[in-house]
Amino acid sequence: MSRTLIILGIAILLLGLLWPWLQKIGIGKLPGDIVIERENFRFYFPLTSSILVSLLLSLLFWLFRR
Repeated sequence: MSRTLIILGIAILLLGLLWPWLQKIGIGKLPGDIVIERENFRFYFPLTSSILVSLLLSLLFWLFRR
């Protein structure tokens, strides 16, 4: 359990550090991300980006288990 938490913490830290560069390549503004903009309101739900990040993390965890 502690090993998993350490790996998860490192992954979140790396994602946070790499986020400015990930935004430049389009992560966070993919087709399928829901954006609703009104006069004084903005709703953003990164559906496609969330699925992509989930798949990448699943692949990483699968590789660490091998």
